[in-house]
Amino acid sequence: MDASSGDEFAVGCILSIKTSLGDEFEGQIITYDRPSNILVLQEGSDSGPRRNIRLLKANYIKEFSYLGQAEDPLDPKKCCIDLNALQAREEAAIRQAEADAERIGVGVTVEAQNIFDALSKTLPVHWDKTAIVVMNEVRVSSPYLPESVSGGTPAANERVKKVLEFERKRLQARVAGQ
Repeated sequence: MDASSGDEFAVGCILSIKTSLGDEFEGQIITYDRPSNILVLQEGSDSGPRRNIRLLKANYIKEFSYLGQAEDPLDPKKCCIDLNALQAREEAAIRQAEADAERIGVGVTVEAQNIFDALSKTLPVHWDKTAIVVMNEVRVSSPYLPESVSGGTPAANERVKKVLEFERKRLQARVAGQ
């Protein structure tokens, strides 16, 4: 498909498209970026609050047919943007990013981070400087061996030692297998 002229990709056109990968769909052109040769399409005729947007490299278009012209799909008067939903998504993403950042140890070895990650799969853990705190009561200090487990009830202490021993063996086996 030669899209060098770009004239056939006018905003608002509704096309039926067959790609060289075998996909067939109908979509309305939102925009065409000539330098990257990418076509942005809104699939289907649904113009509700949720839209399926497809980015397609124009040279993957095997054939297309013009089905008609519609109104500008990005007309601000007809766009429905739920600012409360966007703000809620942003806040959730920030909370998740902060939680993810707290899971990264500062000033610890790769092995310590691997042990932390492995323990976090089965037990609630967080960092306290370079010590791993498990179940808010048991501490695992460097060099992160079962002997460096302290605090907590005897049962919690033993549980952490067992899990730590198992995880260290598993991590060592994984390193040996590489």
